[in-house]
Amino acid sequence: MELTDIAVLAQKVKTNIEKVVVGKGAELDLLLTALICGGHVLLDDVPGTGKTVTAKSLAKSIDCRFKRIQFTPDLLPTDITGLNVFNQKEFSFEFREGPAFTNILLADELNRATPRTQSALLECMEEAQITVDGVTRKLADPFFVIATQNPVETSGTFPLPEAQLDRFLMRLRPGYPEEEGELAILDRFIQDDPLSELEPVASGSDISEARRTYNKVHVSEPVRRYIVALTRETRIQEDVSLGVSPRGMLWMLRASQALAAISGRKYVLPDDVKRLAVPVFSHRIISRSGVGAGDKAEEIIKRIIARVPVPSEDPESERLLE
Repeated sequence: MELTDIAVLAQKVKTNIEKVVVGKGAELDLLLTALICGGHVLLDDVPGTGKTVTAKSLAKSIDCRFKRIQFTPDLLPTDITGLNVFNQKEFSFEFREGPAFTNILLADELNRATPRTQSALLECMEEAQITVDGVTRKLADPFFVIATQNPVETSGTFPLPEAQLDRFLMRLRPGYPEEEGELAILDRFIQDDPLSELEPVASGSDISEARRTYNKVHVSEPVRRYIVALTRETRIQEDVSLGVSPRGMLWMLRASQALAAISGRKYVLPDDVKRLAVPVFSHRIISRSGVGAGDKAEEIIKRIIARVPVPSEDPESERLLE
């Protein structure tokens, strides 16, 4: 696969999803960016804004295995990873895979499960493997987690700890659609359910190929220094007790390459980094208001973007890469 093929692939998937999801083009670009660069996404928004529908639409657009887990307080870690079951006929234990053994995993309402159960996803998301009773099993390629949570519900929910949040490349907060978008939703769903009719337009192997190709996108030294400057600035703010880690900085690099690739470019622009700063960085900082406190964290990142000088672009080097 060539870099130019990634943009074509992403556009096909995006167009297919938009048969169901209305008015979320910018968020879909970011969702596909995470898919291409191998990260995971947390959809953090109020109930009824289409988080689950978006995840299902993405899964149905790609011809690969899809599983959904409805997280509840009584869910156990083995309900995610699988467990060893004693076979009386064979007089031996056999492993029964959990729903995490898939390509696209929808973790619905993740913050309803207990911390012990939430932690079952840590190894899956970071290392694409699962260890049960001392035996490690690799997960499928590609492996992509889309988790949802409702921030307004506090009764019966367990806030995600910093270590869990850091496993997500992005936290997206799409919000309500515009008036015209809501009217389009009524028109689209008045008689039919377009989600049930959605057909795949790409395969799992297409995504795997894109993941092996996107990092050929050029990142100039000024842009790399810009990423470092933004990262370091998060650590010196008076209202931040813990800034972005080097791991978060590396994910910013990868995400900017993937965003450039799906935009049809062979080089990263400072605008790519600015566009990604809030979804990639805001959930990785601990503000004085608390871990990943949504609105406050986003305000801090936006303030940092406005403060840090943006490197000037080099049109000549970009022309040579085209």
